[in-house]
Amino acid sequence: MKIHKLVFAVLLATSTLISCKSETQNTNEVLVQKEPNPKKIALAISGMTCEIGCAKTIQSKLSKMAGITNAKVIFTDSLGLVEYDANQISAKEIETFVNGIAGGDLYTVKEVKEVLEETPGK
Repeated sequence: MKIHKLVFAVLLATSTLISCKSETQNTNEVLVQKEPNPKKIALAISGMTCEIGCAKTIQSKLSKMAGITNAKVIFTDSLGLVEYDANQISAKEIETFVNGIAGGDLYTVKEVKEVLEETPGK
């Protein structure tokens, strides 16, 4: 019985020493954070049949996507207005995402137009 305890104690001590071994790695990585590249697009969306179940669902799902700063879907105009950071996501990715909502069978983005911001005072 003492041999079992001794073997167990040696194994425990060995495993503790091995697991506590610390290796430090010196990495000289520099993270470069890009300035946001804000863009705004208008999506012509077909297939919406109601304001709450369709338009609000699309708007909610878009709002949760990484890189999208604002999304508004207007049911009566079959229009989606999306503000996003082009460094994180592209207009094509947004279009593909909307087309894939609800299994890809309900909604279709018919057209994507970039919305140019007007400069104040002009």
